[in-house]
Amino acid sequence: MSEFVRIDRDVLTRYEGNPILTAADFPCRMRAVYNSSAIKCRHPGAEGRYVMLCRSNQINHKTLLWGADSADGLKWKLRPRPFQMPDTDWWHRYASTVYYDPRITWIDGEYLVLLACQNTAFTRVALFRSPDLEQLEFVNYINAPDNRNMVIFPEKAPDGRYMRLERPNIAAAGGKGNIWLSFSPDLIHWGDSYESLQTDQVWNYGLAGLGPSTVPYRTDEGWLIIFHAIMNNCTTREYSTGAALLDLDEPWKVRHVTRYPILYPEADYEINGLVEHVCFPCSKIIEDDGTVKLYYGGADTVQCVALGTLDDILYACRNW
Repeated sequence: MSEFVRIDRDVLTRYEGNPILTAADFPCRMRAVYNSSAIKCRHPGAEGRYVMLCRSNQINHKTLLWGADSADGLKWKLRPRPFQMPDTDWWHRYASTVYYDPRITWIDGEYLVLLACQNTAFTRVALFRSPDLEQLEFVNYINAPDNRNMVIFPEKAPDGRYMRLERPNIAAAGGKGNIWLSFSPDLIHWGDSYESLQTDQVWNYGLAGLGPSTVPYRTDEGWLIIFHAIMNNCTTREYSTGAALLDLDEPWKVRHVTRYPILYPEADYEINGLVEHVCFPCSKIIEDDGTVKLYYGGADTVQCVALGTLDDILYACRNW
């Protein structure tokens, strides 16, 4: 394997209107909005409309899940109020400190939303469902601690089971780790797990940890996944963005992976903020013409989008 690749193009470019959402856009005082997930609607009567589920921080750093709507996926209007979250002992037991990083999948005629939830000891992931992303119905937590960064595939496996990517937290790795794939007959009970993408497969930019970030997208060459990658240096921890292709028949197997990031912190709103040096992807939308919108958080402070094409991302997977 060559240790040198001539990088001759930008795979993703920053939207000129970045950041697309900031704390100042809310109808009340907020501290930040970032790591939010967007989807192009699939339910009847809303085709072509875009919805974003925003991770937003109040000024005391408690989180809210806040909806936003768009006609083009670039200019967003926040809703008047955040989503109403469950008010039960079961919810508060595991979401007592923070819930964050929503991921949205359309499957079986409904939207499935995953939220990482933390108490003072560990992380579980909550599953919600919705017909239209106007209200969310809490289903249950779908893992034992400690696990996060989950995304559900938009199709079932050939044997009829659901599939998800996840990142178990390994204490010996500082709470980070590798990307795994698991199966479920009912979205609640998960197992038959395979380790898929490992930190040492992405060279230095991901040696400190990985996490699946966007819903997998079927291509002729495999399932396209976007992941966040972590690199520790002397003064900070850098979060950047990579891409990989998983085998269609055995999706725990990596066919191609970018050994160089396709997006990394360069802009001021990615370098400076509540957490410095962060480009953290949470969703992508691939349009019918092959253009791509990748939604990512900048410095844990603002919500951003980068633009590109499916062909260029696939090129990077094969050649970088």
